[in-house]
Amino acid sequence: MALADKEIAALTEKAWEIRHLIVQTIVWAGGGHVGGALSQVEILIVLYYHYLNIDPRRPDWEDRDRVILSKGHGGVGYAPILADRGYFPMELLKEFNHTGSPFGMHLDRLKVPGVDASTGSLGHGLPMAVGMALGAKLQQKPWHTYCIVGDGESHEGSIWEAAMCAAHYKLDNLTGFVDRNRLCIDGDTEEIMALEPLKGKWASFGWYVLEIDGHDFKELGEAIEEARRTAGRPTMIIANTVKGKGVNFMEGEAAWHYGGLD
Repeated sequence: MALADKEIAALTEKAWEIRHLIVQTIVWAGGGHVGGALSQVEILIVLYYHYLNIDPRRPDWEDRDRVILSKGHGGVGYAPILADRGYFPMELLKEFNHTGSPFGMHLDRLKVPGVDASTGSLGHGLPMAVGMALGAKLQQKPWHTYCIVGDGESHEGSIWEAAMCAAHYKLDNLTGFVDRNRLCIDGDTEEIMALEPLKGKWASFGWYVLEIDGHDFKELGEAIEEARRTAGRPTMIIANTVKGKGVNFMEGEAAWHYGGLD
């Protein structure tokens, strides 16, 4: 069922709350991967506040949906959402990336409740998501796996090995997102190593592919629902986003891949 206007308004307000919290966490931490943390916000918001079958009181519930943030450096944008959903006290964010804190720049699933996989070695998250989706199929489990991949991360060969595997095993219980902000730490992705035609690449690997505005909740909701209806193959949603979204001097600036604020 499509998101109602009232739901979209609530999600939009929540996205701005989370962006404020991300920026504040960057201040507490002394720095972080802020650009990509801000570009992924709507993707994670629509999942965690509307679509996921989860219970924050039971982070290890066996039948929960799984989320893999393959672009693990986006952890500074992921932890605030988990805190807001009640996986752990909000106060802990003040210790983000401090010595002795459970929160490193790349979130550890053994230390942070709600995290389904330790990621950050780029290219490893999608292979883990494929394994989880395949495991659900073999065990005849109902849960769905979602994976958020960076576009700079898509330069890694392991992404494409996982893509082949997911299509081969017809993993229609796997939905991926490419956070397509077009910038990585070294600059424009198309100058570093061209990805286009990205939609055609994913389609040629056997995935059902949708391309949307990654900051538009209506489009995100429609894409997720279409992915759920798609049988016999995984779905990749290419979400066109803006690096540093919501902070005017960061938007579209590769220099804000990592940075600190006073």
